[in-house]
Amino acid sequence: MWWRRSSRRSSRQSRLSLRSVRGKILSMSRVCLIMLLSLFMSGWAAGQNRPPAKNAPPRSDSSSEESSSKNRQVDISPPKDDAKNHPYSSSSAAGDEEETGDVQEFHPWDPHRAAKNVEVGDFYFKRKNYHAAEDRYREALVYKPNDALATIHLAETQEKLGELDDAQKNYEGYLKILPHGPLAEEAHKAIDRVKEETSKNSEPEKQQ
Repeated sequence: MWWRRSSRRSSRQSRLSLRSVRGKILSMSRVCLIMLLSLFMSGWAAGQNRPPAKNAPPRSDSSSEESSSKNRQVDISPPKDDAKNHPYSSSSAAGDEEETGDVQEFHPWDPHRAAKNVEVGDFYFKRKNYHAAEDRYREALVYKPNDALATIHLAETQEKLGELDDAQKNYEGYLKILPHGPLAEEAHKAIDRVKEETSKNSEPEKQQ
């Protein structure tokens, strides 16, 4: 009988030891799970606090418009009501050397606008609208002073209009800008022609 009692005691002890082992395993697994969750949560929080990556700014529409505008050709056709908006006045006498004492309007340096005025002036000159052409050449010299092409074209227009003194000044002005330019020979011939015409016009006045 004594051996039965001892076997019962040993089975009870083994059961208790198994229960304690199971309890320890469960507690350790819980601890490991808690640690894994804490690590995951800390990594997720660090990812949330990380600043977003900087993206390259998109290309603006103005830069594309500027690049496309460089490839555009200058439209030489005159706008509507151009003759009304640009009357043949001599208020902007850019070719004259003498300046008035009045305060003049400030115009920025704009070679593109000056070239536009020269081309529209050529348009009027070919159609013998010399007054409108003169006004456009003067405007070109306002936006780009000492422009050789605008200066000699203005001189040619003034010669057509009989403004011989101003024409001679602008022919000479072209030679000052480009003494050996492509139109220098033509400018010299024009100066001689204008001087001869001026002397012819002054002879009747002397006789009177």
